[in-house]
Amino acid sequence: MDSSERFPSVVNCELRILRAKNLDFLTNGAVFVRYFIQNENNERIQLNTREIPVTPMCDPYWNASVSLECSGDKDVIDKLSRQSIVFELRWRNTKSVFGSITGSKLLGITEVSWASILESTELSIEKWVTTIPESRLFDGLKPASLQIGMKVTMPNIDDTLKRKNQIRPSSKNWKECGCKHGGCTDRDEDVFAVAATLDAF
Repeated sequence: MDSSERFPSVVNCELRILRAKNLDFLTNGAVFVRYFIQNENNERIQLNTREIPVTPMCDPYWNASVSLECSGDKDVIDKLSRQSIVFELRWRNTKSVFGSITGSKLLGITEVSWASILESTELSIEKWVTTIPESRLFDGLKPASLQIGMKVTMPNIDDTLKRKNQIRPSSKNWKECGCKHGGCTDRDEDVFAVAATLDAF
């Protein structure tokens, strides 16, 4: 059976970033995860977790999540199944240089496809993913890993309708609603367009 036939008119997609490990080579600064989600126009939305100060012998822990609602129709689910979440583990030197904070450095990168979740029995995963180092400086070191979770759930339709009425009393642009996704919309068929709730960022 096609994976898209399993879903009702609306589905919830949850992404959770838990922790990182194998960062013992860092002695100062702060680390964070930058990740990218595609919207209905195939534009990449960039989100960052909060920055965690580097602490010797202590792995950074975020337990941060983003919850998104999208249409469950076949075309949207097929489109979602061809997309991946790209994760970048980044480090920032928190010591100011001439009064300003420096940019971040990419430590490693990895990606996880939504297809792996949509095709799973429980429609969810929680696992460690190994990043690919982006610099030869890390040759010989154990690559950093991220613990992430991804899940697709099907809300009760009555609860969904109630949330829609609360979340979307009128159309807003993203600057007004505080999101950074490039434009709010009232169209139910848009991927990730109904709601985006950021927790612990």
